[in-house]
Amino acid sequence: MLSGSRTALRASAQASKLRLQLQSSVRAASAWSQVPQGPPDAILGITEAFKADSHPEKINLGVGAYRDDKGKPYVLPSVKEAEQRVVKKNLDKEYAGITGVPDFTKAAAVLAYGADSAPLKEGRVVITQSISGTGALRIGGAFLERFYPGDKTIYIPNPSWANHNAVFKDSGLKVEKYRYYNKDTIGLDFEGMVEDIKNMPKGSIVLLHACAHNPTGVDPTEDQWRALSDVVKENGHYPFFDMAYQGFASGDTDKDAFPIRHFIKEGHNISLCQSFAKNMGLYGERVGAFSIVCADADEKKRVDSQIKILVRPLYSNPPVHGARVASTILNDPELNKQWLGEVKGMADRIITMRALLKENLEKLGSKHDWSHITSQIGMFAYTGLKPEQMDALAKEHSVYATKDGRISVAGITSANVKRLAESIYKVTG
Repeated sequence: MLSGSRTALRASAQASKLRLQLQSSVRAASAWSQVPQGPPDAILGITEAFKADSHPEKINLGVGAYRDDKGKPYVLPSVKEAEQRVVKKNLDKEYAGITGVPDFTKAAAVLAYGADSAPLKEGRVVITQSISGTGALRIGGAFLERFYPGDKTIYIPNPSWANHNAVFKDSGLKVEKYRYYNKDTIGLDFEGMVEDIKNMPKGSIVLLHACAHNPTGVDPTEDQWRALSDVVKENGHYPFFDMAYQGFASGDTDKDAFPIRHFIKEGHNISLCQSFAKNMGLYGERVGAFSIVCADADEKKRVDSQIKILVRPLYSNPPVHGARVASTILNDPELNKQWLGEVKGMADRIITMRALLKENLEKLGSKHDWSHITSQIGMFAYTGLKPEQMDALAKEHSVYATKDGRISVAGITSANVKRLAESIYKVTG
């Protein structure tokens, strides 16, 4: 009996050992065992470093979201009012159509193209609600990859918003760059830009920031936009616009839409990505739109059908709440007027902070030319500071921003602008 028990125990122990070996083997052969560690997000890294800093007057200039003059997130009063109206309507939560909330998309198109837009009047603009501006870019990239008759390469400015490269590559497009920023003048390399556009293969896709170029804050003038329209047309290129800051750049939605409307007037049938994150403060609601200007109503019908086919397996239907809020603002004349005033207020605060930073640097006796701070526009500014100077700002002065010298002007306030100027002066001389 004892011999039999020992045999049974040995068998049980061997079985347990075998199970452990099998489990270990399964773990070693995990489907994800070869997944590499990805690089950390640069902006999130700045935020983490900022949070860990105990300095009582630390400054975060890395976040690409508007802040009020107390450095707090800002919900527009017009948005609060519109949201209350939406809630009071006690609407259902049924799916929107594949292309979104019609009252929103119609109003978004008018905001971008203008009430007197010929393509809108002629019924040849395809538009779909998107998951903010990023979603619009992804829809556009995927549509170009499937249907653009020319080379599947998109040319983006150097530099451009970092996510442009990732979105278009993941859409299946090849990404190339054209000259845009001149680090010596801290301004636009217009001659280089034009030369590169001329040298692109005929019929290339060209991404253009409509206003408030991210990350440089450097925009072409209206005369330069006219020249760019001519160059794009002469070479048969396809203009693909990203407009994430309409109204937020200058405070005037019509002025910021000038490039869009001029290109349309000159006969370009453009694609356009819109975001309502910045100009309505609807960051987390993810409200955006993607549109394509077609040759005629029949082409619009065919393109619209393919946009729906593309969107359906991506996310099926866009969310309704944020679109209803935006629609309420855009379609109510009184509320729209209030919103436009608030947008101008945000843009004016940014412009004021630029002027105050420049003024404080000059008062300190800085020998550098800081005129680019006020000649640039929008939420971001390229300071011209070098990576080692940005490191010094963070380590020695608790001022946090990206290493390329880009700062979010929205992070500057009346209370911290003097200390910011002093910190920049100390690292630049």
